[in-house]
Amino acid sequence: MARKKTSKKKDDDSNLLENTHIIGAGEMIEQRITDTLEINYMPYAMSVILSRAIPEIDGFKPSHRKLLYTMYKMGLLTGGRTKSANIVGQTMRLNPHGDAAIYETMVRLSRGNEALLNPFVDSKGNFGKAYSRDMHYAAARYTEAKLDGICNELFRDIDKNTTDFVDNYDSTMKEPSLLPVTFPSILANVNLGIAVGMASSICSFNLKELCETTIELIKNKQHDCLTTMPAPDFIGGGQILYDRDAMAEVYRTGRGNIKVRAKYEYDKEFNCIDIKQIPPTTTAEAIIDKIIEKVKAGSIKEITDIRDETDKSGLKITIDLKRGTDADKLMQKLYKMTPLEDSFSCNFNVLIDGYPKVLGVRDLLIEWIRFRGKCVFRRVSFELKKAQDRLHLLKGLEKILLDIDKAIKIIRETDEVSEVIPNLMIGFGIDEIQAEYVAEIKLRHLNREYIIKRLKDIENLEATIKDMQDILSSKTRVRKIIIGELQDVIKKYGKDRISEIVDVTGVEAEDVTEEIPDYAVNLFFTKEGYFKKITPLSLRMGGDHKLKDGDEIVQSFETTNNNDLLFFTDKCQVYKAKANDFADSKASVLGEYIPSKLEMEEGENAIFMVVTNDYQGYMFFLFDNGKAAKVNLNSYATKTNRKKLIKAYCDKFPLKGIMYLKEDKSIVIETTGGRCLLLDTAQVSAKAMKDTQGVACVTVKKNQKIAVVRDFVEGEFVKASRYKAKNLPSAGSVLSNEDIMKKNNMTFEGF
Repeated sequence: MARKKTSKKKDDDSNLLENTHIIGAGEMIEQRITDTLEINYMPYAMSVILSRAIPEIDGFKPSHRKLLYTMYKMGLLTGGRTKSANIVGQTMRLNPHGDAAIYETMVRLSRGNEALLNPFVDSKGNFGKAYSRDMHYAAARYTEAKLDGICNELFRDIDKNTTDFVDNYDSTMKEPSLLPVTFPSILANVNLGIAVGMASSICSFNLKELCETTIELIKNKQHDCLTTMPAPDFIGGGQILYDRDAMAEVYRTGRGNIKVRAKYEYDKEFNCIDIKQIPPTTTAEAIIDKIIEKVKAGSIKEITDIRDETDKSGLKITIDLKRGTDADKLMQKLYKMTPLEDSFSCNFNVLIDGYPKVLGVRDLLIEWIRFRGKCVFRRVSFELKKAQDRLHLLKGLEKILLDIDKAIKIIRETDEVSEVIPNLMIGFGIDEIQAEYVAEIKLRHLNREYIIKRLKDIENLEATIKDMQDILSSKTRVRKIIIGELQDVIKKYGKDRISEIVDVTGVEAEDVTEEIPDYAVNLFFTKEGYFKKITPLSLRMGGDHKLKDGDEIVQSFETTNNNDLLFFTDKCQVYKAKANDFADSKASVLGEYIPSKLEMEEGENAIFMVVTNDYQGYMFFLFDNGKAAKVNLNSYATKTNRKKLIKAYCDKFPLKGIMYLKEDKSIVIETTGGRCLLLDTAQVSAKAMKDTQGVACVTVKKNQKIAVVRDFVEGEFVKASRYKAKNLPSAGSVLSNEDIMKKNNMTFEGF
């Protein structure tokens, strides 16, 4: 029985699969890539551009507008604060993207987050800080919010047909397509957005300067905006490095970079620098991390400690300095090396009538003036219609009031209620709307005082209607209204600029070159790749050098602290450093391991060190096959601060000897076959190409190799001419019996 049931179940499952088979599933079909882009990708791209990432002329993205309008409908413009979670929940009726995204939007618009120069949300609680990467905002259930006072300018006359209303995503309620802002909010706050194939990056401007500039543009379209609004203004303050030509280009095209640097104060008592204003494009943590990185790398030596002392009073980064440090010069160096100076990249990309356009400041303000003019026109038209309707009712009332007794008699003698309106229309020659209005007047209002007031209302309404009709027929009157509204905004919300404007010519003239202290030092380089920098005094007072077992010092120099060091490696590369990059050491320590210090590649070893300050002289390389290459040392000089040069010498043959020649001299080359060659380096032509293969110098017999390359010591040979090479290549000569006796006393440098 069990087997039969199992079989029946399998049959049922098979039938179920057959019944649910999807036609075409798993089949490969051909489709043009252009069709895929048009059908699938373009709608997505357009949705992101039009409905998510790019702001419109009112200065808001859809997410901003939906949130603020929800708060407005909740009565949070004049009432008290409410929990942020309540606002987020209500906003989801307009914005279906989820509570987290909505709350993040509100955080950015809040006063507490300090992201906007003119915040729209009056917040209470922890909303994080825009200038901090690690100061996160609290959950929505803990914070409270309401609309800030400036939002009165966003929603003024929104109920007077100043803007179009559209259905929300599920067509259950209406929302405004734009907000009828009374000031150019598109330029009042920083606005960033990344769409598909385009982006928007708008900097903020001082509200007072912005409104004044708009007023001047209304009066004169050719007004130079730089005269009334010289530069942007950021909530974080800082110093704007002002280059009029560059700024004019940003104003004209809507594209370009604006350099902003941090502001600092030097505390002489505690010998520290306090940074309280930073560029808007970075955070306090990013600055601290970069400074620590530079200190560890040895690029900055004047700093003993850095810490974040931000508290309720605001941002504060404190840098403790070494004694005698010039704070101003250090800050110039930090501006070059860290985000304490950064650029705000401008891209004034805005949706104008549903189309993305990149506009300059003047063009953007002119578009806003046009938009605001439409709002004013629609508001006046709405009020005109209301006034005309009111006048129409009062005109009917005027006819009734001339003979109240007749009106009362008509109403009293009418048998049915439905006949009252028609009888009044016939009796006084008024229309149905007027008759309806008269019939609804209470009996107690039919007195002389009421009649006189209504007649005065007619006179006032007629004057008002005439004035509004004049406004609608005059662009000048509309512009005056816009100017008046902008002046009110300046009076109520205008503040002095926060960011300081600094002339870039004066800043760039400052010398920020690092001053390297110059003093006598002794440099030591060992066979195993260890390096020591010791002052003469420390060397005299110290004992024997501490070295690893089997290690030995192969190079030593008496020089100064401001020289360049070149470390050649066994992988045909050279690493550049400065003596100043290394701390003063002692003979009693091992020293710094060069491969680790200079971050060489794995398995790479330093084999030779060159000390120079003028890059004069030559590098001399002798290869296993007897070829020699002489390279000008200035071939290793670079204009930039490059730390590593590849192809420092030829990599086609094994290297047997390396020397630094300040000038040509004689050297001795010995082979394993007992032959010796006295070579004058002048016989080898110098090359500019670092990885040159060189020229043949030594003829090496089969099964023999070059054993030693060293400097020639005058008098070491009884007859030096015996070993000199007259023509190259040369096999050299076998040592004479007299010279063999001297061999044990020779000193050489090489492998």
